[in-house]
Amino acid sequence: MSKIRKILKLYSQQRPLMSIAAQVDASRNTVKKYVSAFKASGCTFEEVNSLNDKELEDFFGKTREQPPSSRMQSMLRCFPHVDKELKRTGMTRYMLWEAYIKEFPDGYRYSQFCFYYNQWKARVNPTMHMDHKAGDKLYVDFAGEKMNLTDKDTGEIISVEVFVAILGASQLTYAEAVMSQQKEDFIAACENTLHFIGGVPAAIVPDNLKAAVTKSSRYEPTLNETFEDFAEHYGTTILPARAYRPRDKALVEGAVKILYSKVYAPLNKQTYHSLADLNAAIWEALEVHNTQFLKGRNYSRRLQFEEVERHTLTPLPVMRYQFKQHFYAKVIKNGHVNLGPDKHYYSVPYRYIGKRVKLLYSRTTVEIFSNYERIALHKRNKNPYGYTTDKEHLATTHRFKADWSPDMFLDWAASIHEDVRLYILKILDRKQHPEQAYKSCLGVLGFAKKAGNERLIVACQRALSYGIYNYKTIQTILENNMDSYEESLFADELPMPSHNNIRGDYK
Repeated sequence: MSKIRKILKLYSQQRPLMSIAAQVDASRNTVKKYVSAFKASGCTFEEVNSLNDKELEDFFGKTREQPPSSRMQSMLRCFPHVDKELKRTGMTRYMLWEAYIKEFPDGYRYSQFCFYYNQWKARVNPTMHMDHKAGDKLYVDFAGEKMNLTDKDTGEIISVEVFVAILGASQLTYAEAVMSQQKEDFIAACENTLHFIGGVPAAIVPDNLKAAVTKSSRYEPTLNETFEDFAEHYGTTILPARAYRPRDKALVEGAVKILYSKVYAPLNKQTYHSLADLNAAIWEALEVHNTQFLKGRNYSRRLQFEEVERHTLTPLPVMRYQFKQHFYAKVIKNGHVNLGPDKHYYSVPYRYIGKRVKLLYSRTTVEIFSNYERIALHKRNKNPYGYTTDKEHLATTHRFKADWSPDMFLDWAASIHEDVRLYILKILDRKQHPEQAYKSCLGVLGFAKKAGNERLIVACQRALSYGIYNYKTIQTILENNMDSYEESLFADELPMPSHNNIRGDYK
């Protein structure tokens, strides 16, 4: 009635009809109808404005609704079934109209059928403006109002968040109390929802909360990496609702309002000391809500879910999602990066030495990323100051060093000659730790390439006879060509040379 008064007031001020329609947010025909009735009455604006709302309504004539015909009643009875069938993938209004007209040959044509269906749908569920296909979307959000826990020892009131999720087609609803809106609690609640419904929808539609979206955008919002990883694990897609677009999330907002009366109201009268107790009560009230018939329909959310939507969901993976945390570090010179919380080192490909990388770690695995590309994957090891190394990550020289061992050098020497193997064994035995002798062994065996196997064999045989076991001895023998000296069988029988400097008796 206030809008009618405003129309008449503006008209009395000689405003154009188009201007009046724009100011009162009404169509030009509506404005024209009331102005025409006002002019036909012959009354002044002051006389009409002095009427109360009831009198003003009677003045302009109250519309009277005609009782629906039997033809209309037959079609209206079909609409709940039409609404349910439209949620099936591939089903169209035209297909359902064909089935209707086959059953009721004197029924309404297709255009009228759609017109009256839209009117019925708006009257039965005025908040539902979108058609939802079975298994397509799961809408998730946090309720604006919190619930409370009471500390059993201190009596302190602890506020907790309430997570709400609803399937688009069946409107099956899930709710859970969590300690915060942080991503750990949010992702855990999303996962519990998927296990509650027993499958995975094609997409999850969250609001633009930080646990889901790190940067809002009308076209390409930036998703929280952990939440995106969760979606990848379950084989679904994240479709954030547009900021400041309430219709994108109208279904879940409607579910929140319903839960205020169906869950909050009865539960707020009770006292709960733990999340487990509170959630048990929430789920009990939720089951009542899901099994009640929908307004104007002959089925409940649960029945509709079982009949229409359950089989359209993809199966759950065998393993539950492992929550992952982030850590940033720089790759040190030995090609490893330190996971700070565990103080353990993990290898990365040697070309990333000196670069800053991101470690994404869960309870069992450690993934390492550089510029959004995963460069290494390891099993998590919490041994402090230990090293986990993949040999493929090492440079060729480093990989060779990683393979050093006494057996490797002995096998290498044996492939040349048994005397060379014996000499290497002597070098290894004389050091307190085998690694102290590795470079000596490497140097000795390297002479096989520089001088040839035959010369190295003779040099090792000569050095064994000297009883001196080190790299320097082999080097001296080969550099001075001592390996080519021929031993004299009668060298011990030769007389001593005569010389003034020889000690002993001099005659």
